[in-house]
Amino acid sequence: MTQQIRLGIPAGSLQEATAELFRKAGYKITFSGRSYYPAIDDPEIHCTLIRAQEMPRYVQDGSLDCGLTGYDWILENEAKVVELAELVFSKVSRRPVRWVLAVPNDSPIQTAKDLQGKRIATEVVNLVRRWLATHGVEANVEFSWGATEVKPPRLADAIVDVTETGSSLKANNLRIVAELLQSTTRFIANERCYADPWKKQKMDDLVLMLQGAMAAEGKVGLMMNVQQADLAAVLGILPALQNPTISSLSDKSWVAVNTIIDENIVRHIIPQLKAAGARGIVEYPLNKIID
Repeated sequence: MTQQIRLGIPAGSLQEATAELFRKAGYKITFSGRSYYPAIDDPEIHCTLIRAQEMPRYVQDGSLDCGLTGYDWILENEAKVVELAELVFSKVSRRPVRWVLAVPNDSPIQTAKDLQGKRIATEVVNLVRRWLATHGVEANVEFSWGATEVKPPRLADAIVDVTETGSSLKANNLRIVAELLQSTTRFIANERCYADPWKKQKMDDLVLMLQGAMAAEGKVGLMMNVQQADLAAVLGILPALQNPTISSLSDKSWVAVNTIIDENIVRHIIPQLKAAGARGIVEYPLNKIID
């Protein structure tokens, strides 16, 4: 029987972003109807869809060998897991998500101290209680099942909610008082499972491919031929991830230059490279960059 690692895929908002990251890393994940067991084109991986909020608990107790979840949910669950990698991606952007304390625009609350005795609605009850304790504040922290931003002022004096852009808070006439935490996606493993040599190697290999896919995002490769006499001028234009690779050609007066650059500057520098003497310029996509 084929050995397998049991991998948790975050259901919900991160589901498609996770599948896309795996695709770029070389793994095809297929979601089928209402099944909670997505197919993956690697017989050594068994996938299960689990909410990111619950992932740390299932990885900690060994129901799953590993999974992807937010740093926020690791803290909320106080989970003892092995963090193998930080993967900075989310449903909207490549920025960390922020857990913020927000109140109505006309609220008198200005600082954490003003929350004494107030009612706070949030999905991260434990995290908020620990944060309040650091400020010496006691408040009524209630679990919110969703739509948290609509609860003030009638159902709560304040909320702690997750945001990427802040647009939803503004749309509900809320202002941010404080930031409690910035969170990114983490690849986590069960401590006992990660001590198993085969599973450890399989997880490490998977993480390497995922990190390589993320490193390649937003970058492209450029190849070109350059006369020796123009090489200094061309290299002066190229911003490189590392030093460009320069290879000899059959005509010793020419060299091949290969480099990696940010995709958003390609349209600006290709005309400059051509003007500097580069010829046969080829732009190509990148799937992974492995350091």
